[in-house]
Amino acid sequence: MSAWFSRLPRSRALALCALPVAALLAVAGTAPLPYTVAQPGSTSDVLGEHQGEPVITVSGTPVRRTDGKLLMTTILATGPDADVDLGDVVDGWFRTDRAVLPKASVYPPGQTVKEIEKRNLGQMAQSQNSAVTAALGYLKDSAQPPKDLGQIKVDLRLADVGGPSAGLFFALGIVDKIRGDGSGGDLTGGRTIAGTGTVDDNGEVGPVGGVSLKTQAAHRDGATVFLVPQAECGEAEAELPAGMRLIPVDSVAHAVNSLTDLAHGKAVPSC
Repeated sequence: MSAWFSRLPRSRALALCALPVAALLAVAGTAPLPYTVAQPGSTSDVLGEHQGEPVITVSGTPVRRTDGKLLMTTILATGPDADVDLGDVVDGWFRTDRAVLPKASVYPPGQTVKEIEKRNLGQMAQSQNSAVTAALGYLKDSAQPPKDLGQIKVDLRLADVGGPSAGLFFALGIVDKIRGDGSGGDLTGGRTIAGTGTVDDNGEVGPVGGVSLKTQAAHRDGATVFLVPQAECGEAEAELPAGMRLIPVDSVAHAVNSLTDLAHGKAVPSC
C-alpha cells in the first residue's frame, strides 16, 4: 500500500490525504457542540408596566409619581436543548453582539428543560423577595425612614423573566416609588437608567455575567447610564456602546447614593 502511495503524483497524494480531513471538518461543522450562544435580550422598566400591570405595586404608604426609567436588562441565550454547531460558534466569536459560552456555565448539567425553567423561575422569585427585604431595610436605615414602614407591602410582577439578575433594580424601583432621592426628586433624575446585579437580603450587590451584552441591550433601548456590579467593570467595558456611562455599585445604598449624586450634578464613581 505504501509503495503504491509513494508512486502517486504529489498533487494526487495531497488530494487523497485531504479527503479524510475534509470529511472530519464536514462532520464537525454539523455536529452539536457543548456551547451556548448569547445575545442582548429584552429590557423592562421596573417603574412602568408589564403586560398591562404595574411591575411594582406598593401599598400601606404614600407612593410617589416617578419620572424617568429604571431598565432591568437580560440576555437571550440558545436553549439547553438547542443544537449549536461549529458555524454558530465561529460566527459568535467574530461578532461583538454575540457571546459563546460553555453550556455548562449557563445551564446545570444533567437537568431537563423543565427542571431548568423551574430553577430559573425559583431564582427570580427569591430575587424579588430579597429585593423587597433589601429596599425596606435601606429605607429603615435612611435619614428619613417612612413612619408607616411596618405596614408597607410590595407586590412585584415580572414572573416570566427567569434568574436573579433583576434584584438590584427591583430594590431601586421600590426605593424610588416610596422615597425617591430623599429631597422630592427621582432617583433617575428623569433619565433612562439601566443596569443589572443580584441583591441579597442585606442589600449587597453581586455579579451576574453577560454584562457586555446587557450594556448593548440598554443602549438599544435608550439608556445612557448603566449600573454594573463592581466586580464586573472590566467585562462591562469590553464592548461598551459609545455614550454609555458605567457606574460600579456594590450595594443598594451605594447605588441610591450614586444615582442621587448623578441627578444633582455631583461627581459619581466610574469603572
